[in-house]
Amino acid sequence: MYCWPELLTVWTWTSPLGALPFEDRTIERATGWQLRDDATLTTCSAEDLVVHKVFAGRDLDWGDVERVLTRQHGKLNLAQVRAELKPLLELKGAPESLDKLERMLATVERRLQARL
Repeated sequence: MYCWPELLTVWTWTSPLGALPFEDRTIERATGWQLRDDATLTTCSAEDLVVHKVFAGRDLDWGDVERVLTRQHGKLNLAQVRAELKPLLELKGAPESLDKLERMLATVERRLQARL
């Protein structure tokens, strides 16, 4: 763990034995975000964040998903999101969450089109 300044805590994570392949791919796709000249924060991709949030499935997470879909509209690799999410949701026994994501995508698309 590294603290900078005292308000920011960053945990380093190495993939534990038994990690899901998705977790390994999330780490491989992670990129650095420059906080300042001497500090970089490693973050997951927007696609992986959507997958993690849909999998968690709490109301707070769905709100986050909607904001990511709106902010990253037209930039997300939705095929990757669907491909990663489907087996995870089947494993969890919640395949209906993929349908909820599709409805949210359609809603965001309609909302953004209405602004044009």
